[in-house]
Amino acid sequence: MWHHGLISHNTPVLVLDVAGAEALILERIQPLTTHRVALSEASGRVLRQNVASDRDQPPFDRVTMDGIAIAYRDWTAGQRHFEIVGVQAAGSPPSTLAKAGQCIEIMTGAVLPRGADTIVPVERITREGNVARVDDSATVVERRFVHGRGSDRPAGEILLGAGSRINAPEIAILASAGLAEVDVAARPRVAVISTGDELVEPGAPTAEHQVRSSNDRAIEAALERHCRGRVTRALLKDQRAQMLDRIRQLHADNDVLILSGGVSMGKFDFVPGVLEELGVELVFHKIEQRPGRPMWFGMSRERKPVFALPGNPVSTLVCVYRYVIPALKRALGETEAPRELVALDEDVRFDADLTYFLPVVLSWSSQAAARAHPRPTNTSGDFVSLANTTGFVELPRGADLYPRNSPVRLFRW
Repeated sequence: MWHHGLISHNTPVLVLDVAGAEALILERIQPLTTHRVALSEASGRVLRQNVASDRDQPPFDRVTMDGIAIAYRDWTAGQRHFEIVGVQAAGSPPSTLAKAGQCIEIMTGAVLPRGADTIVPVERITREGNVARVDDSATVVERRFVHGRGSDRPAGEILLGAGSRINAPEIAILASAGLAEVDVAARPRVAVISTGDELVEPGAPTAEHQVRSSNDRAIEAALERHCRGRVTRALLKDQRAQMLDRIRQLHADNDVLILSGGVSMGKFDFVPGVLEELGVELVFHKIEQRPGRPMWFGMSRERKPVFALPGNPVSTLVCVYRYVIPALKRALGETEAPRELVALDEDVRFDADLTYFLPVVLSWSSQAAARAHPRPTNTSGDFVSLANTTGFVELPRGADLYPRNSPVRLFRW
């Protein structure tokens, strides 16, 4: 659920630039609530608590090589034959070297025995009964192959901060800190609504004048991948009364509304009027960009964001990745990642005074620099050309030529 409160009723902006649109959206986004979940359910979620180490990491002097544990002072005194007085396995309490010239067989992951401070690898040892002889060519260094107690992190140090995305390394850290449950942001409930008489569900028969609905599926996949969104899809005909009733219900049941189609100026573009009738406050309509110029954004009385996106598939996806996903990450409380910049691999010309979102494929130079190869679509309806692209780059308005090697911002699919 979204936190409730008063919203400002500023005069809506009808046309604005990309940065202005982004700012107006993000300043209105409210945080999602916090849930406590089992560690097994935390993968992909956003952490809502700081996690400190409950003990030193590692919690003991940990051996990192199979071999024998010795006292380095014995080695410097010239000792090369060591009496084997025990075996120390991982998970066993530490043994003790009681006398000079002794050693303990040791396994990777074991606690360093008391009285020992150095490991000689098993490959450098010849065993003769209960005596381990170290090869004459062996190089022995004090505390080599010992992962020192607390050398990763001391007890009490913050291991993970609130806002971290929980992936495999973070799961390991949470488990090592002893957490069976963890506080995370609630998964956003999102209604994805496609509008248009021409749309039919995949698998259904299509007439010559119809197309299969794909925008809703693409949006659902994007939100699941990047925000762990819980998506409800709805396919609505261009019928005002039906739209009104169904959108009202979807608004009641979800945290966010995303509509695809019906936001332009056509006779059957009912979406803006329907949203106004439902009490959604218009924040802006249209952004100086291509594709996706007709994008519409508003806030309902319940402070739920409403994104009404152009129906052309490329426009829809660009708007989802450029505006919707960053907004949901803000609601989740995820720490903002640094902007990713890449270099254009060829000159790009674009005459319109608009920000240009250009699909690209990445490659890497011999100097390991990321380079963006343009893969423009035929039109904003040519979603097939997006296959196997990395994402798109943002070319700021105000130039008609973007030279090769220009640094540009990348948005990955």
